[in-house]
Amino acid sequence: MKTKHLTSIRDLSGAEIMDVLVQTKKLKALSYKGKNPQAMKGKVLAMIFQKPSTRTRVSFETGAFQLGGTAIYLSSHDTQLGRGESVPDSARVLSRFCDIIMARVFGHSDIENLAKYATVPVINGLSDFSHPCQILADLFTIYEKGRKINKNLKVAYIGDGNNITHSWIFAAGKVGFRFVSASPSGYEPLKEVVEEARRDAKKSGAVIEVTNDPVEAAKGADVIYTDTWASMGQEKEHDARVKIFMPYQVNQRLVSSAKKDCLVMHCLPAHRGEEITDEVMDGPNSIVFDEAENRLHVQKTVMIELLKNAVSLRS
Repeated sequence: MKTKHLTSIRDLSGAEIMDVLVQTKKLKALSYKGKNPQAMKGKVLAMIFQKPSTRTRVSFETGAFQLGGTAIYLSSHDTQLGRGESVPDSARVLSRFCDIIMARVFGHSDIENLAKYATVPVINGLSDFSHPCQILADLFTIYEKGRKINKNLKVAYIGDGNNITHSWIFAAGKVGFRFVSASPSGYEPLKEVVEEARRDAKKSGAVIEVTNDPVEAAKGADVIYTDTWASMGQEKEHDARVKIFMPYQVNQRLVSSAKKDCLVMHCLPAHRGEEITDEVMDGPNSIVFDEAENRLHVQKTVMIELLKNAVSLRS
C-alpha cells in the first residue's frame, strides 16, 4: 500500500486492494492462534467520532490493542474539532500526540482536511461520501468464502445510493467485477462517482450498472448487499423513506432471483423488517456476522500498512 492515508477506496489500486485481502487472510489466521504481530507497540491511535458506532469503535480499539498499541476515543463532546478549533489545527495537534488517526465524520471534507494537514496516517472510518474500511472488509469476506473477485463476480446492491454504494462502485472499477446498484428514482449514487469508476473499468474490465429495478439487479447475482434506508442524520426522513424503499427490501423472494448459493451481506446495524427480513438475515445465505467480524482483521492490516509508510514528526 503506497498511500499515506486511506480516505477512500479510490486511494488504492486494484492490486493494492487484492493485496490487503491476501495480507488480511494471513493476519486473521495468526490472530486465531493468538500470534498477533506487535506492529503498533508503543503507538497510539486517535479515534475521532462525530458519529457514534458500535462496530467502528470496538473493531479499531480492539485491533490497536491486539497489535500492541493503545487507542484513545474522542467523541464530539471530547474535542473542539470543527467547533472551537479548525480541522487543520486539530490535525496538526493530534499528529504531535498520536501515531495514526481514524475519524468517523459527517462531511467528507473533514476527512480530506485531516489528511491534508496531519503528519501521521489518517483513516476514514466513515463519511457521508465514502466508507472504505467497510468495503475492504466486505471484499475480504467474499474472498474468504472462496469466491473469485474477477469479471465473473456479480455484486448487486439494493437500496439507497449512499457512501457504501460509492465505495462499492470505486472498488468494482479498481478490481474489475460486475456491480449493479438498484435504487429508487432520485436516490441513485452520485453520477460523478459512477463516471470516475467507469474510467477505471476501461482498464480493469469491470461492468458498473445503475438501475431502478431491484429484481433485475439481483438476477443471477453472486452477492446481494443492502444497507439501512435512513442513515444517521436522516432520522427525520425515516418514515417517508420506508414507503419509498419498501419495494427494495431484501426478502426471500428477491434472494430467489440470485444464484442459489449467493451471499447476502449487510454492513449493519440492520433494521430488520425494513431493508432486510429476519428470514434472509438469519438464513443460510447470510454472511452478515462474518462480515462484521472481518472489519477487525482488515483494519488491522490497513493500520499496519499505513504505519509502514508513516513519517511522523517524532521520527
